[in-house]
Amino acid sequence: MRIEINGKNYRVNEKLEGVLQKKVRRLEKYFEDDALCTVFLKQEAKFTKTEITIAYKGNVVRAEAIAENFYDGIDDVLPRIERQIYKYKTKIESKLKKDAFAGKQMFFADEDIEPSKLVKTKTFDLQPMTTEEAVQQLDMLGHTFYVFQDAETGEVRVVYLRRSGDVGLLIPKKSK
Repeated sequence: MRIEINGKNYRVNEKLEGVLQKKVRRLEKYFEDDALCTVFLKQEAKFTKTEITIAYKGNVVRAEAIAENFYDGIDDVLPRIERQIYKYKTKIESKLKKDAFAGKQMFFADEDIEPSKLVKTKTFDLQPMTTEEAVQQLDMLGHTFYVFQDAETGEVRVVYLRRSGDVGLLIPKKSK
């Protein structure tokens, strides 16, 4: 597994990079050599954000943690990543290493896993509108996301509320 470490508003020092490499390498138990693990560190005003994204065989596992420092952040985010791997192990097992689930987990206990379940289904009409109008609808409804039909292209789009309070736009891309 290749590991890339990047920072925003922070220059990663050798000590932290060594700790990150050592701890993240423990996840190699699950992934083949061609997997790419990206560790992204962001320094905010009073806290740090640690994100780990692992891309492997067309799939992605991602988790993030907010902590007082990056050392605590990595200790918070690794159990989240491993929990996701175990939660979906029956669906992704064929894409992981052959003996990935042999032995115990490294970062969390089995009882921590709660399966997700679908509890509600909603239908709605897609309304053609501009992105600006969709953002306005998002604000007026107080939701965290809003699905709409782009008035220019006719394609489905999603605007969503980011943790920073800003709004993001999701544009689906057809896979080949």
